Amino acid sequence: MSVTVRAPAKINVYLGVGKARPDGFHPLETVYQAVSLYDDVTVTDAEEWSVTTVTDGPHVDGSAIPDDDTNIVIRAGKALAAHHGVDRKAGIEVRKSIPVAGGMAGGSADAAATLVALDRLWNLNTADADLLELAAELGSDVPFALVGGTATGTGRGEVVTPVEDNGTWWWVVVFNDEGLSTPSVYGAYDLLEGGDHDYRIQPAMLDALRDGADSDSLAVFLYNDLEDAAFYLRPDLERAAEAALECGATMTLLSGSGPTMLAIASGAEDARNIAGMLTGRGFDRTAVVHGPVAGAHVVAYG
Repeated sequence: MSVTVRAPAKINVYLGVGKARPDGFHPLETVYQAVSLYDDVTVTDAEEWSVTTVTDGPHVDGSAIPDDDTNIVIRAGKALAAHHGVDRKAGIEVRKSIPVAGGMAGGSADAAATLVALDRLWNLNTADADLLELAAELGSDVPFALVGGTATGTGRGEVVTPVEDNGTWWWVVVFNDEGLSTPSVYGAYDLLEGGDHDYRIQPAMLDALRDGADSDSLAVFLYNDLEDAAFYLRPDLERAAEAALECGATMTLLSGSGPTMLAIASGAEDARNIAGMLTGRGFDRTAVVHGPVAGAHVVAYG
């Protein structure tokens, strides 16, 4: 018996970052959107925990993904088993299309998928509230990977509230060969900005999502407090953003803490055209995605 669960990548269409707290964490207000780039996680019962990673596509490098108990999917499985007090173990296969360390929460998607898959495999019927609590303990982005769609995130991003989104938004994703450390980005942010500003989500942005009119109506609200810090550390990311605008993107945005860049387009055809022009300029690792899409969900059982 096996269960396969599909979980989406996330983007932050808004990311406001406050001043670092005494514990070192930064309070956040963010608007998440799940997009049509997925990882699939397949679980089977086993005598010992194991994880195997298979990568799909040239934009995914899985060489740095651990294959031991430090992998987030094994931690997720152990957390679920401990929550229910069951002595069960599983073999876990992760088929990755979401880039590693790309600011799109691929590891969080895998953790969420593992929770859903093992809950189904073991017939645990875990309450949604308990799954979300387990998810939050694993990482700030894991609860949203369960919920999907479009949602606000507060606290460290782990307090997720779905919002009405009646649009279909098309994005060009520009991947990067070189990773970017999240702690280094926050360190640069503290140095450059410090967080002394109003970082709260504008209600007008939520109105634009609810109206779902066109890319122009949403583009004016796209914002990421970490973008200047990422550009400071990696000027090549700013050049990628400039190239996307020159190719016709409505607006560009850093995805999370980077290094992946996003460009919002007016529709599917426009997005494909922009991606093609970027390829012609040497940005050959791109993808066209849309959102919002569903969170972690079962796609195969048996």
